[in-house]
Amino acid sequence: MEWVDHNRGLAVDRRRLQIVLGVTSVFFAVELIGGWRANSLALMTDAVHILTDIAALCLALFTLWISGRPASAAKTYGYLRAEILGALLNGLFLWAIVIFVWIEAVERIRHPPAVHAALMMAIACVGIAINAFSAWMTAGGNRGDGKSGLAVRAVFIHVLSDLLGSAGVLVAGAIVYSTGSRIADPAVSILIGGLIVYGSWGLVRDGVDILMESVPAHIDLEELRRDLLAVNGAEEVHDLHVWCITPHELALSAHAVIMRDADNDRVLCDMADVLERKFSIRHMTVQLERDNRRESEPEHF
Repeated sequence: MEWVDHNRGLAVDRRRLQIVLGVTSVFFAVELIGGWRANSLALMTDAVHILTDIAALCLALFTLWISGRPASAAKTYGYLRAEILGALLNGLFLWAIVIFVWIEAVERIRHPPAVHAALMMAIACVGIAINAFSAWMTAGGNRGDGKSGLAVRAVFIHVLSDLLGSAGVLVAGAIVYSTGSRIADPAVSILIGGLIVYGSWGLVRDGVDILMESVPAHIDLEELRRDLLAVNGAEEVHDLHVWCITPHELALSAHAVIMRDADNDRVLCDMADVLERKFSIRHMTVQLERDNRRESEPEHF
C-alpha cells in the first residue's frame, strides 16, 4: 500500500514538472535572444541558469521515474534513493553555475559594457511572471499530503533562484536606465549568485545527510529512547539507530531488553505504536532480549 501511495505521489510530481519544463524551455529561448540583443550579462547568465534548470527538470523527471520502480530481491528498498542522488547533483550543479557567473561578473565590473536597459526590464517582467508560476507549481504540498519529494524541492530551488534572478535583472535594468551606471548589471549578478548558494545549501546538506544515514534533524534520539523505555515491559534500549530512506520514509533498528515475564508481541506492538504515532516511523526492526541475557529472541515488526 505504501508503495502504491508513493507512486501516486510521484505521478503528481511528474505531471507538474512536465508543465514547468515546457514553460521553462520557451522562456529560455526568449531570454537568451533578449540577453544577446540587450548585451546584458544578467540576462544571459540568467538564461544559462535557466538552461541548467531544464537539465535539472530532466534529471528530476528521470530520477522520479527510476524511484517509482518496485523493489526487487537485489534492491529490497527499490530505487527510492535515486531521487536523493538527483537532488544532490542538482544542488552541486547550481554551485558550479554560480562560480561561472561570479567569474564573469568580476570581469564585467572591471570593464562594464553598454546594456539595453529597457529591453532588460521588459524581459525581466516576463521572467518574473513565468518563474512565479513555476515556483507555485513546484512548491511544497504537490502530492496533496503537504509533502514534496527532494527532487521536486531541488527544482523548486532552481526556479526560486530564477525568480530572484529575474527580479535582480529588473532592478539592475532600472538602475542602468535611471542612472546610467553599467556596474549595476554585474553587481546584481554577484548578489543573486550568493542568494542561490544560500538557498541551495540546505538541499545539498539534506542529500548528504540522507546518503550518510544520519539521524534526521527533526528526531531527538534521546527523547525517542525515553519513549521506548516508557513502554510497559521495557528495561533498556541500546544499539539504537534512526535514518532516512527518503525524506519522508524513516527507518529504525534497536535492541531492547525486556522483563522476563513481558509479552514479546505486546511490547513490539506498543513500541510500533509510539514510533508511528509520535515520530512517523513505520519501518522498524527491534531485537528483544530478556533481562537475564542468557537468551535472546530476535523479533521483527
